[in-house]
Amino acid sequence: MFLRPRLWLITGILLGVSQACQHSGDTLFQRRDPDHTGVHFANQIVENDSLNVIDYTYIYNGSGVGVGDINNDGLDDIFFAGNQVSSQLYLNQGDFQFKDITTEARIGTDRWATGVAMVDINQDSWLDIYVCVASKFADSLSHNYFFINQGLNSNGVPTFKDMAKEYGVDDDGYSTQAAFFDYDLDGDLDMYLLTNGIDDFNENQLRPKKTHGESITTDRLYRNDSPGNAGGKLIFTNVTQEAGIMTEGYGLGIGISDLNQDGYPDVYAANDFITNDLLWMNNGDGTFTDKAGAYLKHQTHNGMGTDLADFNNDGLVDIVVLDMLPEDNYRQKTMMGKPNYDRFQLSRDFGYTPQYVRNTLQLHNGFAPDGTPSFSEIGQLAGVYNTDWSWSALFADYDNDGYRDLLITNGYVKDVTDLDYISYKSAAAQFGTNEIKREKSIELAKMLKEAKIHNYAFKNNGAISGEGLIFTDKSEEWGINASSFTNGTAFADLDQDGDLDLVMNNINETAFIYENLAPHDDNHHYLRIQLVGPPSNPKGYQAAVTLYYQDQKQYHYQSPYRGYKSTVETTAHFGLGPHSTIDSVRIQWPDGRTQLLTNITADQVLTLDYEQATKAKPNPQANPGQPLLKAVANQLNLTWKHEDSDFIDFNYQTLLHRKYSQEGPGMAAGDINGDGRDDFFVGGAKGESGVFFLQQADGTFTQQLLAQDEQSEDIGTLLFDADQDSDLDLYVVSGSNEFAEGHEAFADRLYLNDGKGHFSRNTTALPQIYSSGSCVTAADYDQDGDLDLFVGGRIKPHRYPLPVSSYILQNNNGTFMDVTATIAPSLQEIGMVTSALWTDFNNDQQVDLLIAGEWMPITFLQNQQGTFTNVSKEMGLPNTSGWWNSLAAGDFDQDGDMDYLAGNVGLNTKYKASQEEPICVYAKDYDTNGSIDPILCYYIQGTEYPAHSRSQMIDQLVGMRRRFPTYESYAQTSFHELLTSDELSGAYILKSEWMSSSYLQNQGDGSFTITPLPTEAQFAPVQGILVEDINLDGRPDALLVGNSYAPDTQHGWYDASIGTVLLGTEDGPTHPLTLQESGFFVDSDAKAIIELRQASGQPAWIISSNNDSLAAYQRTNSVLLTHLLLEPEDAYALIRYADGKTEKREFYYGSSYISQSGRSFSIPDDANEVIIGDFFGHERTVDIRSVAAK
Repeated sequence: MFLRPRLWLITGILLGVSQACQHSGDTLFQRRDPDHTGVHFANQIVENDSLNVIDYTYIYNGSGVGVGDINNDGLDDIFFAGNQVSSQLYLNQGDFQFKDITTEARIGTDRWATGVAMVDINQDSWLDIYVCVASKFADSLSHNYFFINQGLNSNGVPTFKDMAKEYGVDDDGYSTQAAFFDYDLDGDLDMYLLTNGIDDFNENQLRPKKTHGESITTDRLYRNDSPGNAGGKLIFTNVTQEAGIMTEGYGLGIGISDLNQDGYPDVYAANDFITNDLLWMNNGDGTFTDKAGAYLKHQTHNGMGTDLADFNNDGLVDIVVLDMLPEDNYRQKTMMGKPNYDRFQLSRDFGYTPQYVRNTLQLHNGFAPDGTPSFSEIGQLAGVYNTDWSWSALFADYDNDGYRDLLITNGYVKDVTDLDYISYKSAAAQFGTNEIKREKSIELAKMLKEAKIHNYAFKNNGAISGEGLIFTDKSEEWGINASSFTNGTAFADLDQDGDLDLVMNNINETAFIYENLAPHDDNHHYLRIQLVGPPSNPKGYQAAVTLYYQDQKQYHYQSPYRGYKSTVETTAHFGLGPHSTIDSVRIQWPDGRTQLLTNITADQVLTLDYEQATKAKPNPQANPGQPLLKAVANQLNLTWKHEDSDFIDFNYQTLLHRKYSQEGPGMAAGDINGDGRDDFFVGGAKGESGVFFLQQADGTFTQQLLAQDEQSEDIGTLLFDADQDSDLDLYVVSGSNEFAEGHEAFADRLYLNDGKGHFSRNTTALPQIYSSGSCVTAADYDQDGDLDLFVGGRIKPHRYPLPVSSYILQNNNGTFMDVTATIAPSLQEIGMVTSALWTDFNNDQQVDLLIAGEWMPITFLQNQQGTFTNVSKEMGLPNTSGWWNSLAAGDFDQDGDMDYLAGNVGLNTKYKASQEEPICVYAKDYDTNGSIDPILCYYIQGTEYPAHSRSQMIDQLVGMRRRFPTYESYAQTSFHELLTSDELSGAYILKSEWMSSSYLQNQGDGSFTITPLPTEAQFAPVQGILVEDINLDGRPDALLVGNSYAPDTQHGWYDASIGTVLLGTEDGPTHPLTLQESGFFVDSDAKAIIELRQASGQPAWIISSNNDSLAAYQRTNSVLLTHLLLEPEDAYALIRYADGKTEKREFYYGSSYISQSGRSFSIPDDANEVIIGDFFGHERTVDIRSVAAK
């Protein structure tokens, strides 16, 4: 786990046992008193000289719990695993009363028991119990148990016999949890054994992965080779290496499901410390392949408990994995070290998937065009990413509203992650004999504080929002807020009233049993399905159950080994909310047999028997039809890849929250060689030439290098006729953070076209401006017949976040003059601009400027006869300061004026902002050493704190070491206590209040409203945006691409976007398509997106990505469209439809994020009239029939 030290020796621990509190208030759960339940099990752990937190890393990892009906009376019973104490078995006697039968059942344990797996392994209709052991002592105490149920004795009590050795599964490899499943689909249940281990080196030490089975921490796979008859001898064979299970991992969590829907069970193993989680995809031939690195963009660092379930009701299995990031500032700052970029890069060199210290929620997006599963990690957006030292994660619909909620347990007895303790211990270990060091370690360990944290209950908001992607913390309201050291947890309907109760195994405290008090009314229906499988799989493991009702569905995959070291009930539970009838229930058994039941009444337990199933028939859901778009990059011969050097911005400003040296590449489209076909240009990184892609007659592209000025980094690019010789010239903005301020490599460049596609640099046409820039866009703002430029300033190199000037360059016969100070003085030091549109936002026939940037509001500069006035305050959009990336326009409501889309950082980040609680940066040279110190702050639980760790702060401001001599002193400090008023005086202060990518609707009266785009558009920063009627329904739609691999390594990459298609509705672009519906898949660090016309007449959409290949898409079904080639001065079109609507479309020289599409206009089939207007305000009516004939 994160920064868990390799300790030496300690004795003693203070023990406290708190009794269950009484139920108070109107909560969802009531904690039942042990005196009523009869359950007094407590996992008591006492340290001594040979067993302590110093030399036994996992002493406080706790143990699991299993629920199942062991005596076949219809009630689920409870088995608690014990570490230092014996495990205990309790019979459910109804009314939340249980009887301890441990001794009579002969099921006590004298080893360090960990995981609990219940299963009827020998086909005798009695549940057996496999108990894992993780002991650091003699071999005789290390073997796992397999308690085989012998049936009832004369007192009606089931008895057990340990037969692990006889069955060949008495593994002694420091086991965490067993999961039984039929991996080879031969009808019987095999066993995956999640394994941990105690190595002789630091578990977080970077090193090459062990992938050849040589590690003691490699998991095990046991194949069931038993005869196929009940009562026969069970034979398990260790086939670990034969099956390809060869990679190490400090295993703590396991889940079984069919993630790629091929009918074979896959295995997710969550691993602690440096080892990556493993996603063992079943190859169907008895072997597995780890695909975690291929399917998951990043993982938790300290993988603990896990669960696999469909939480958003789309029929796809999602994944949650827990870590130990605290919710409150104090605990964050006492455990947070300095982000280490070099270590992060080295881990990638060693083949590790990026890992971050936080819970991860992997949303299954569906299947990429190559058929592989795609996941987006959205834990921060969902609100479930920071629950402290967490153990068990369980998805289930606890309130029966129709969406699965999330339960997370918490706590650790001694906080060995406390950085002050680690510092003191490290210092103490430097001097003295081993005995003196030992004594010091013992004394220091006595000072360790508890991390006694409340458990968390998160309600899924899907019943309200309809999307099921966001959770709300209901821990207190639901009564799950007692502070504890809770580890393994299981759910079951213990009282058979139709809701899920909870059982929790605690360290040094009596176990918790919670009764669910969900209302049984018309808004809280349920359905429970009991599966009766074939004799060799009596509980129907791996059966897939899908419910369909009123355009909704729910999916359940049968595997009870979930959460942390535990077994949950085997009855499939579905909350239904207000739905009292289910249209249909479909079950697919592991061998492919199916059952379909219709018109099912809610509020019952439905039994589905395998014997009533029929042979598999085609699934009517399996052929959803063609997606809207298809990938065509290979077809178009777009084989180029952008390669950016790895410049480490953090070496110059430690407190940066992200890099600014990987902003490109931009793209620009146009016919550069006069052959009538759209070509395009892609900018190069520092040391890399930009490239022209020339379209051939067959629609493919060939490459032509610019091969000039490769020392600069290309950001924004623009093809336009600079010198009015009727060909397209090229403007390239130089940017990045890789050079000193004022470096000649920051000079923008203008390359003139000789008319044949050959370019040479004009060194005299541009003013001498050496600024790190972003975008470039063109328009004839002064209506003199040529194109003028807006050039955005991005950053002051190594002096973030000081403001940067942007420029208007007036075209005077091919020479460009900086007229900013004269006509647009507000652009001087306006901020860090990322995107700009020349657009007529007030419909006065003069092209205005709309600007977005980091730490900037959406800025409106109105053109008033050639001068520009900032009228943002008059637009009705207060408090829009954000981390904006891009702007794009479309008349989404088809009322004749322009609306806008604005790409922001999104909501899948820890940096949440509002007007009341903005994110701020306070920048100044606080220590007068010549460098700018940007202190980033945000609110945590209502108080503003610095975002940086103490180590980071000291690296930037050495004097902070004296001010905050300990991590605790820093952790207790809010931002307003961090600096004195004198120190803060003169600081440059910026704030952001709006982080959502948004829709700006033009009200037509000089004002706008702003609305967040759908949640699916908030997964990551939105960079490129392209507005077009993608589905040809007569309304503008939007393609969005994004992500950012620039953030610091503690926050982690923004990588959850796979591209988004938003279909237009009367309310704007509000309808997101699924991956299955759209076929649009761009999961890279995407930047620009452009549209160009192919030789076939079809549009293609090209996407660039930093350090990645180009992507390209076109409509799956080719449609013959009517295209109009535009004149250089054409600025907009008015499209009048038969229903009376008028849609306005503007034509841009540059838009979105460093993007420029080709200048052609597709005339809608249902247009009655099309009017084209130019920059002068002159309009002409297009003869639609004549254009169509051409």
